[in-house]
Amino acid sequence: MKRIILMGAIGCGKTTLCQALQGKELRYNKTQAVEFHTTMIDTPGEFILHRQYYNALNVTAAEADVIGLVQSVLETEQIFSPGFGSIFPKKVIGILTKVDLVNASDQLIHQQLKNAGATEIFEVSSVEKTGLQELINYLEEDEA
Repeated sequence: MKRIILMGAIGCGKTTLCQALQGKELRYNKTQAVEFHTTMIDTPGEFILHRQYYNALNVTAAEADVIGLVQSVLETEQIFSPGFGSIFPKKVIGILTKVDLVNASDQLIHQQLKNAGATEIFEVSSVEKTGLQELINYLEEDEA
């Protein structure tokens, strides 16, 4: 399985997504420092919101196979600057979280994630467990 690093703003659902992908009980837990799991790396939201932490993200991403740009459907402002993913010499995907909280997918957020460098976008709900299997399948695919 590819190891993914999850990057996104505070409260976008990175830690909850980690818990859901690992089949753990969902409990809110504010991530204070980078957390390394077997197949995932969870980063604090402050790393995205403050540019001075970008170097820390870049160094930490060296331990991952895939960059996951995580954004909640509730975040309407642009979280990732256009071209953000280009600082990582790895595959970049977008993960749209909390899709259970809206009736329809937000195409603006899709476009923002694509502009940031995401080549594929996965829509997930950690609470309702929707979209998780598609993300797992992607991470389990062999590299061609």
